[in-house]
Amino acid sequence: MQPEALGHYQARINRYLGEIFDRLPEVEPRLLEAMRYGTLLGGKRARPYLVYATGTMLGADEASLDPLAAAVECIHAYSLIHDDLPAMDDDHLRRGQPTVHIAFDEATAILAGDALQTLAFELLCDSPLPDTVAPNRLSMIRLLARASGYQGMCGGQAIDLASTARRVPLDALKRLHNLKTGALIRASVELGCLAVPQLPEPHAEALRTYADCIGLAFQVQDDILDVTGDTEQLGKPQGSDLAADKSTFPALLGLDGARDTAQSLYQDALTALAQLPYNSQPLEGFARYIVERNR
Repeated sequence: MQPEALGHYQARINRYLGEIFDRLPEVEPRLLEAMRYGTLLGGKRARPYLVYATGTMLGADEASLDPLAAAVECIHAYSLIHDDLPAMDDDHLRRGQPTVHIAFDEATAILAGDALQTLAFELLCDSPLPDTVAPNRLSMIRLLARASGYQGMCGGQAIDLASTARRVPLDALKRLHNLKTGALIRASVELGCLAVPQLPEPHAEALRTYADCIGLAFQVQDDILDVTGDTEQLGKPQGSDLAADKSTFPALLGLDGARDTAQSLYQDALTALAQLPYNSQPLEGFARYIVERNR
C-alpha cells in the first residue's frame, strides 16, 4: 500500500467525519464531544480505506463513497469505545490517549457508542447516492447491520468474553475473530462492491474471499504485536491479551506458527485478487501492510 494513498484517504475520511459532527445540533454538547473524541482520536482508518480502495477500483467516485466509509468507521469507533469499558476489556489507553470512559465517564462512553452506532445507519439512510447505486441502499444497511450485530462483531465479542481464561481450539479461535474483527472488514469491502451497479458475482466473490483472508490476518498480526510490540508503538498496553488470559494465535501456534499463518492468509488474499480484471494494487498493498505493520 502506498503511504500517500493511505494518507489521502485518512485525511478525506477525517475531514468528512469532522463535517458530520460539525453539522449535528448540540442536543448535549458533552455527549457530542465524546462522540467526536472517540471517532477522531486517531487510528489507521483501515476500514474506510477498504471502502475507498475497493469502490474506486470498481469505478465509483470518492464522493459517493464518503458516507459508506464514514458509516463503517462510526461502527468501528463505537465498538472500540464499548470494548474499552470496565465491563469488557477495561482498557485505559486507546491510540496512545485516554479511552473515552477515562476522558469523560462510563455513562457518557456508553451513550457515545450508542449514538455512533445509530449515526452510521442515519448516514446510509439519508446520504445521497448516485441514481445507478441508490437501489443498493437497503442492501448496504442490511449488510452493515448484520456485520456489526449478533451475527457479526457483537457475536464475536460475546464469544471472546466467554472464552476468557479458557484454551479454545484453533477452529473456534478463527471463528471468533472472523466475527469479531473480520465481519466489519468484510463489510467494508462489500460496501465498496455495492457502490457500483451490477458487479459480476464472480468478482464479488473473489473480493469477499480477499476480505475474509485479510480480516483474519489482521487479527493474527494484532496477536503477534501484543507479544512483540511495545505500548508506545501500539498506543495501548502491550501484553494486554496475556494479562486478560485470552486465547491468541501465538499462544496456540507459537510466535513462528502465527507468523506463518499470517503469511499464508496474505498469499490466499493475493490469489483471490489475481482473479479480478481490475488494477488491484491498492488492495494488494493493503494486504501486505496488514502482515507487516508494527502497530
